[in-house]
Amino acid sequence: MKTKDLVIALLVVIIWGANFTVIRLGLNGVPPLLLVSLRFSLAAFPAVLFIKRPELPFIHLLMYGFSVGIGQFACLFYAIHIGMPAGVASVVLQAQAFFTMLFAVILLGESVSFRHLAGLVLAATGLYLVTGGSISATTIPLAALLLTLGGAAFWGISNIVVRKATLAAAAQGKKIDMLSLVVWSSLVPPVPLLLCSLLLDSPAAVVRTLTHLHALSLFSIAYLAFAATLFGYGAWSYLLARYPANRVAPLSLLVPVAGLVTAQIVLAEHLVFVQWAGCLLVVLGLLLAFFNLPRKKILHCS
Repeated sequence: MKTKDLVIALLVVIIWGANFTVIRLGLNGVPPLLLVSLRFSLAAFPAVLFIKRPELPFIHLLMYGFSVGIGQFACLFYAIHIGMPAGVASVVLQAQAFFTMLFAVILLGESVSFRHLAGLVLAATGLYLVTGGSISATTIPLAALLLTLGGAAFWGISNIVVRKATLAAAAQGKKIDMLSLVVWSSLVPPVPLLLCSLLLDSPAAVVRTLTHLHALSLFSIAYLAFAATLFGYGAWSYLLARYPANRVAPLSLLVPVAGLVTAQIVLAEHLVFVQWAGCLLVVLGLLLAFFNLPRKKILHCS
């Protein structure tokens, strides 16, 4: 990978890792579902006026927008709102890889190898430690943990939607522009999430929030929409178009590392040693399950 492209990749990783801390900061002044709604509103407008709609069936666009916006991020934002530490959330959300594997087996008939299962066990052990196992000093609210895992599950569903849409497009000799998909699917979440916020937080609270947005809230909304969503996905799509996926995808494992470091610096979130060990196990589990190592290295390590 060229130096310029490596810098872009690392910048995206840092932006996506810091995304969790920015969510926590944004929630200090904006209710969670309203914050998600504002994020996707800005991600959609005015970009839809300049970016062509992706060439895929409307149902796929709708399902992707629902699973990512209303499912993944609504769950994640609410989880952080009720007590999930931002840094830990960046690790737990990586469970999406295993939900994707599970849904691929059920819905697409894909097979699972022993290595996948071994990686799952390793990562599950890590999740147990990082989320406040019995020998950990820092516990996490159960509801926050379940919501974060729910967000990971919805992320897995969105991956299946993209895979099915990609296969359908390939059968017609077409390719899906991921940035276009992200922008146009961002039209789906804002209204339903705004209605949910009006119901949960009351119309008065929503109006008061919108009319008294402070600087930190505005920064958070802009960061989530423009940096994490538009730039992040746009740059990642650019990299995937230039390099094989197996050279780009492993860099995403640095996202939880960036998430943990950012949360520790900005939010003063501190993990005990056991939780750091759990984070390492999650990353190792993902490496074992989803990234091929040269056979000589595998034999040497065993």
